[in-house]
Amino acid sequence: MKVKRNTLLFLACLVWSAAGFNILRIGLLTYPGYLSALNVLLSAVVFAVFQVFIFGRLVAKHTRRIQGYQEERHFFWKFFDGKSFAIMAFMMTGGILLRSSGIAPQRFIAVFYSGLGASLLLAGLLFGCNYGKAVLAARHKAI
Repeated sequence: MKVKRNTLLFLACLVWSAAGFNILRIGLLTYPGYLSALNVLLSAVVFAVFQVFIFGRLVAKHTRRIQGYQEERHFFWKFFDGKSFAIMAFMMTGGILLRSSGIAPQRFIAVFYSGLGASLLLAGLLFGCNYGKAVLAARHKAI
């Protein structure tokens, strides 16, 4: 199924927002027993590291790639490239294994998942903002 180029940004928004919301939810549900100033600070550090060095760059990279497409319609899965799908699969598998194996302590789940989930959710929302900007630009261009 092919969709309009800008719709790829919206699909990225939905996928990353859903992933971020779910991971953030897991972290926050685990947090009550570990709530402290230090843990909140550590979650903020995790958030900042992922946002600055990974997801912020990922949003910019894929937005440029999508907006650079010459054709108007593309297969819906082209909101990411193969490398990004591999990263997502690796992260999901690693996260599931970490929680189900019991290797990671609950404090780690609370702190790390809260920071990571918030960063993923923000990445999804940034894709949504880029989608909104692209739609407005397309409307303005049509006038």
